[in-house]
Amino acid sequence: MNCKNCLIVTSALVVACAAGALAFAQQGSDKHAPAGQPEMKLPPGWTMDDMQACVAAGTPGEHHAFLASRTGSWHGTEKMWMGAGTEPMSLTCTSEVTSMWENRYVRSTMSGDMGEWGMFHGEATMGYDNITNQFVCSWVDNMGTMIMNGTGTLSPDKKTLKWTYNYTCPITKKPAVMRQTDTFISDNEMKMEMWGMDPKQNKEYKMIEINFTKK
Repeated sequence: MNCKNCLIVTSALVVACAAGALAFAQQGSDKHAPAGQPEMKLPPGWTMDDMQACVAAGTPGEHHAFLASRTGSWHGTEKMWMGAGTEPMSLTCTSEVTSMWENRYVRSTMSGDMGEWGMFHGEATMGYDNITNQFVCSWVDNMGTMIMNGTGTLSPDKKTLKWTYNYTCPITKKPAVMRQTDTFISDNEMKMEMWGMDPKQNKEYKMIEINFTKK
């Protein structure tokens, strides 16, 4: 089986599990299906606990509600460092944060003017994985062709969300790590800071700091 077929099979299993869990959850404890619909039956070898695990995996909770609370239009004042020991560039940016699929995810679309570098556009899709108990995020932008993936942990007081992103450095062609800290100052204020490795000096430096205010 080639990679394409593996992907198709895996996707089909995920969809089947989600569809079955949804149908089962809608039926609840009633042993009989709604009028006109076939009775929901467990797949061969499955137990009730298996189906309940799928239901739990797909049910939004408090962490999803936390992400959804950040939806809205945000204005940012930004400092960006091109390398360790350099002077920062001062920029402005905007971020539109919207909820997706009944608060299961949020999408953050960012734009900013980078002067001689041109206009910057990027988009993050964030969520909380009920299975791994981690915040998850994917990021794409018009400055590259990679998809950067990250995982995050929220502090107990819900004031700080720390992310770790993995990517391949375009200069060294080796795996690299980028750290990000989101600090939630109030319902209308937050700060994002990002650190990465300088491939020439082989040391970590602060890349970006953005202070956001909700419009």
